[in-house]
Amino acid sequence: MGAAASPEIVTLGCRLNTVESEAMRQAALAAGHSDLVIVNTCAVTGEAVRQARQTIRRLARENPARRIVVTGCAAQTEPETFAGMAGVSQIIGNDVKLKPETWQDTVRPHPDFGIGKTERVIINDIMSLRETAGHLIDGLEGRTRAFVQVQNGCDHRCTFCIIPYGRGNSRSVPMGEVVSQIERLVDAGSPEIVLTGVDLTSYGPDLPGQPKLGTLVAAILRNVPKLNRLRLSSLDCIEADPLLMELLKGEPRLLPHLHLSLQAGDDLTLKRMKRRHGRADAIRFCTELRKSRPDYAFGADFIAGFPTETDAMFENTLRLVEECGLAFLHVFPYSPRKGTPAARMPQVAGPVIKARAARLREAGDAALQRHLAQYPGRMVAILAERGSMARLDDFTPIRLSQPGIPGQLAMARVTGIAGSMLTGDISA
Repeated sequence: MGAAASPEIVTLGCRLNTVESEAMRQAALAAGHSDLVIVNTCAVTGEAVRQARQTIRRLARENPARRIVVTGCAAQTEPETFAGMAGVSQIIGNDVKLKPETWQDTVRPHPDFGIGKTERVIINDIMSLRETAGHLIDGLEGRTRAFVQVQNGCDHRCTFCIIPYGRGNSRSVPMGEVVSQIERLVDAGSPEIVLTGVDLTSYGPDLPGQPKLGTLVAAILRNVPKLNRLRLSSLDCIEADPLLMELLKGEPRLLPHLHLSLQAGDDLTLKRMKRRHGRADAIRFCTELRKSRPDYAFGADFIAGFPTETDAMFENTLRLVEECGLAFLHVFPYSPRKGTPAARMPQVAGPVIKARAARLREAGDAALQRHLAQYPGRMVAILAERGSMARLDDFTPIRLSQPGIPGQLAMARVTGIAGSMLTGDISA
């Protein structure tokens, strides 16, 4: 007999969505919804919402017989955008999408709305949530690293960001639950664990004793001695607590790669964004960590063309790429999100935004090439992924001459550079 059919999951946006998509897949499958297509949307930019609509139209066109359930941040913040779309069976809010009972009792076996208790659009007040969802997963299909959600929501109100209205206020997963989940994942063979959240460095104030992220990381490393590779996802550099900084500098089981939520490199722009750091804070953070561990590689998010940004302000952002020694850039052209303060500020012209985003991406390409140039001829530790792809400890991608075994830890000799990645051979 073949394997049971599984719901199709289409994940858009962040790593946290990846974790939540797997939890929804398992819940929907357990409830018998093997015919579903679940679209987990992102609302970080207007372009992300446009891509969600485009994806839903394509899915409805390719397989009109399958039911489409739309969820995620875009569904939470603007359900009306998806309610009128052909093929959409239901719209499920972020507050209920991870509850098994949602898939058991609320998602209907057919689009039979209006005759029973089920509503087609189930969106509640996300700000009323006070706890994280009790979902724990035992692995991610087809992935060599497991993502563990330890925090959700955000208490900050950056002027460009709609995400708090999609995710709610910050909530933390108790340390004991996190440690237990990681123990299960490691026992099941996961070679690498990634801690993830909407605002990871805000972990803990809502928990007894108000532990910091550093306290959680120390507890994981102490209580799961078999875990050899722990990675952190996106951080806010100004909120890294002293214990976390100590661990980032000296704990070899913490991998030397961090993705920083920088957004801009100009102090006035950062102030108008309502960010909590200045450019000097970002430079100091990267310099301090790299002084202790020269092998650190940093990525960062940047917004190009934020309202009121002048040419001089933009040049400050460009210079920050080199001053922080960044290697991996995610560049977002600014797009106004309805309901945010930035949408009411004087806007930068569209062609200027496009040109600045292109220049930032060029700076990112140059930064990546500088980063890659240090490796040819060196022996490096790698974690094999799918096919011939693998990653170094600092998350640099490498294409191997021969396919590795997914999840295999090995040494490889770097033979060259091919575009945006390294090439190499696994050592015998």
